[in-house]
Amino acid sequence: MAAKHPPIPLLTPYKMGNFNLSHRYPNTPGIWTKEQVEAWKPIVDAVHAKCGIFFCQIWHVGRVSNQEFQPNGQAPISCTDKPLLPQLRANGIDVAEFATPRRLRTDEIPHVVNDFRIAARNAMEAGFDGVEIHGAHGYLIDQFMKDEVNDRTDQYGGSLENRCRFALEVVEAVVNEIGADKVGIRLSPYANYCQAGDSNPGALGLYMAESLNRYGILYCHMIEPRMKTMREIVECPHSLLPMRKVFNGTFIVAGGYDREEGNKAVADNYSDLVAYGRVFLANPDLPKRFELDAPLNRYNRDTFYTTDSVIGYTDYPFLESTA
Repeated sequence: MAAKHPPIPLLTPYKMGNFNLSHRYPNTPGIWTKEQVEAWKPIVDAVHAKCGIFFCQIWHVGRVSNQEFQPNGQAPISCTDKPLLPQLRANGIDVAEFATPRRLRTDEIPHVVNDFRIAARNAMEAGFDGVEIHGAHGYLIDQFMKDEVNDRTDQYGGSLENRCRFALEVVEAVVNEIGADKVGIRLSPYANYCQAGDSNPGALGLYMAESLNRYGILYCHMIEPRMKTMREIVECPHSLLPMRKVFNGTFIVAGGYDREEGNKAVADNYSDLVAYGRVFLANPDLPKRFELDAPLNRYNRDTFYTTDSVIGYTDYPFLESTA
């Protein structure tokens, strides 16, 4: 099996410390207040009662936001003041518009790093098994890393090493807070989500994979080059194998995998684990279905990211109920 009992990372945005910076999305869970930490505890306990492994994914969206989600209507922050152009939402119909971001001052960046540390500490207090730092998909960490976004002239911009500095400072802070064995990171060097592309994604991915070894983190979760955009798989000559070869921890790949491809990726030593998203959402018993090579429920993209707590989330049938 590609991953019979995979970790379950949870997308968990949070407001950021002294800046009180909000996330882009409405009705999205947080882990920045004592009340939220307490509210997560029974959820985490329920996952553990089913022998699940529960990682909390912590992120900051940076410029992928607008003023209505910001305290006092302020501008979202980023490594740049270049605005994000309007783009289609995940449903392929609605158009999202974004406010012009405010460029973080150099002296503000350590405060944001510290807020990631606090979020990781909160996750541990809530009982999570670890955290996944979201450094992918055009959000704040990715904005710093990608040269099509980052136009800074200080120590956080310009060279590849400088552009990756913020990401690695976040990793170091989180590792120092909760331990390297409880930390993973998600990266998408080849992706151009939220207009965050890079002129040399292979070099970016390789540099990050090598640099992460200094901190001894548990895993690196990387998006396949073929998933350059969010909605479709494209033919691509690039591979994550160079990153897999240099990274010392557990290497996880994601991006359009089915059962057969996932098994092959592990069998060929291309990856240690394979992450599944859409098919896991639609098949709550996906490991069992893969084990039996049973048919899968088809996911309904129209119900992705809805505010309904049932439709599109907990209404997909288990294998027993479809037999």
